[in-house]
Amino acid sequence: MRVVVVNWRDLGHRQAGGAETYATRVAHALAGRGHEVTYLTARDAGQGARDWDGAVAVRRLGGRWTVYPLALLWLLLRRRRIDMVVDCQNGIPFFTPLAVGGARVLQVVHHVHTDQFGVHFPAWLAAVGRWLEGPAARRVYRRAATVAVSPSTVDAMRTRLGWRGPVHVVPNGNAAAPDDLPPRAATPTIVCLGRLVPQKRVDHLIDAVAGLLPRVPDLRLHVIGGGQEEAALRARVARLGPEVGAAVTVHGRVTEAVKSELLGRAWLNVTLSDGEGWGLAVLEAAAHGVPTVCRDVPGLRDSVRHDETGWHLLPGEPVADILHRVLTDLADPVAADRVAAGCRDWAARFDWADTGARFTTVLERHTRDRASHGWSPGMPEAAVAEFAPSDLAHLVDAPGGPGWLLAEQCPPADLLDALRTAGARRVAVRAASATERLLGRAIPAGTHHRPHSRS
Repeated sequence: MRVVVVNWRDLGHRQAGGAETYATRVAHALAGRGHEVTYLTARDAGQGARDWDGAVAVRRLGGRWTVYPLALLWLLLRRRRIDMVVDCQNGIPFFTPLAVGGARVLQVVHHVHTDQFGVHFPAWLAAVGRWLEGPAARRVYRRAATVAVSPSTVDAMRTRLGWRGPVHVVPNGNAAAPDDLPPRAATPTIVCLGRLVPQKRVDHLIDAVAGLLPRVPDLRLHVIGGGQEEAALRARVARLGPEVGAAVTVHGRVTEAVKSELLGRAWLNVTLSDGEGWGLAVLEAAAHGVPTVCRDVPGLRDSVRHDETGWHLLPGEPVADILHRVLTDLADPVAADRVAAGCRDWAARFDWADTGARFTTVLERHTRDRASHGWSPGMPEAAVAEFAPSDLAHLVDAPGGPGWLLAEQCPPADLLDALRTAGARRVAVRAASATERLLGRAIPAGTHHRPHSRS
């Protein structure tokens, strides 16, 4: 197929983040399946209008705002030569169904931006943004299928945007940490990994560390990442005085080697973000054995498993207090090793090859069946059917264990009927858990979150 991936930025943009990593990985996964892929995006200073990224053609049009009408015009003029559009929404939708028709669009939503519009824009413009993301998008994308990167993003779409269309979960992947990591720092060390933008609230973390120094005088904080807040954060550290200046380092963008060095020595990663689709930096830290303290918000409540790979802040809980408590616990090497092992185990569940395969499967199924069946309130987002493999030996190869199927956006009764029609007689159907939706596979009772082999 001829597929166009539309995203606000590409990885070469100065403000690129996790959404750009996801869009790029998906584009290359589709190209790897033999599809002809074009990546349509905005043009940053110093970037050319055309580029070639391996098997993916890159086309850059306009800037921060002008990319929206220019992308629609580009698609409209080529609509007869396009089979599918992957429309990546970053708050303000592209509304690509207006150019190519909703049945030929697979939308990607990382997180719901409703509350964040007010952080960036005046009240009247924030209201316009909320209308575009909510009522306008519901109407325009009504025939499109959607991919969200976490179950809590799906929940936010249902409750805050009133979304009724089918939404499939395909989380971000993750890269393994290097084998030659340095030993953990001898003194309490925190990292904050991610883009430096207002909604990440890195300034609140710096203030919390400043307030914690009298109790933990050897505490160190490393802020890793670039963005529009970088200069302001450095100025904030300087204003707080030399003691804070000695404890807090705003590194900005660093090389992968330096980033792994800093993560390898860290005790804890902290993100106070208003919301994430997933939290790519959280899994990157976890791959290095570093747990995360975060707010209990969509995305992060999925990627950080409370009391296993990190801790969610309670409403109103002072940040300095939880940091002090967690750092005190992590001072015990046995406790630290146990948490680090859990982090690495969880991070290893996600890889970009699986993300690409799952995304490609959703897109190709949507291509075959463009009638969007929708979703009904009260219907599980995904259902798991467990059955004896002997019942469906002609369809399922599951030696030595029970057979199972996980079906998204399918009424449980329909799944049960389909399996019985296929010959299954001993079938149990239940709603899938959030972890099963993330992993894309069933988790038998009594096996915690460890997935078993596919059947």
